[in-house]
Amino acid sequence: MRVKVVKTRYWRPGEDYLKLISASTQRFLRDGDVLVVSEKALSIAERNIIDEDKVRAGLLARILVILCMRFLWGRFLGRVCHFRDKTIARLRNYPLEEGAAHKQAVLRYAGFMQALKYGSEGGIDLSNLPLFYACLPLKNPREEAERIRREIEEKTKKKITVIISDTDSTFSYRSFHFTSRPNPMRGIKSFGGAFSFIFGRALKLRQRATPLAVVGSEISVEEALNLAEIAHHARGYGVGRTVWDMRRRFGVEFPRVTWEMLEKVDHSPIVLIRRLG
Repeated sequence: MRVKVVKTRYWRPGEDYLKLISASTQRFLRDGDVLVVSEKALSIAERNIIDEDKVRAGLLARILVILCMRFLWGRFLGRVCHFRDKTIARLRNYPLEEGAAHKQAVLRYAGFMQALKYGSEGGIDLSNLPLFYACLPLKNPREEAERIRREIEEKTKKKITVIISDTDSTFSYRSFHFTSRPNPMRGIKSFGGAFSFIFGRALKLRQRATPLAVVGSEISVEEALNLAEIAHHARGYGVGRTVWDMRRRFGVEFPRVTWEMLEKVDHSPIVLIRRLG
């Protein structure tokens, strides 16, 4: 396969992403190409974000920070899941106020089983966003993928496949694929919240990025997983894999990252994959 990472400016809320995707890819496209688009970039452009600074944390959210994040993940589950020492140290020092607001948002939008997870709970993510904003998962990723496919084919007359993917892990045991992340593509099971993640990591099962929707051609779940993983490695993590990494890159505390800082960095929400031979 040939892989091309398409770099663009940062997609702010309200971005005309259909026009941007078409304009940035049409000169490269051929019939049969696969376009893998980041769910987070689409969700931000769709204004599918919340301001956690306005979330009032309850008692349960604070208990989740102290008992679940700092103790269970920081002292036990992090080791079970083979996390790096740096990640475990961060979990042991998980911030109480900001962390509780985040957990409260997760409880509201994704539920208790997702709130038990250590990060990206229910597909809700804080990285590559400014201030206290968090990105919610797309409500209908297949519909979004179809809109992109139609826009590209109308502009270029090329027959392509569009995949929307997320970096959250799908685990595989032979032909059985499962994820803790809600709403994956058909053929990937979603169940158990944090427990399916712990199970997959503890057993060191094969781990790949999660395809949420595939339109334009019929491909197997295995191929979709491989394409999503190829795109994930090619794309990278933008300004950082986590809010800690983002903070370190810009040299500021977590809530002081701004839209303008993010716009100074190249972003790669689109990956073009071409099958050769």
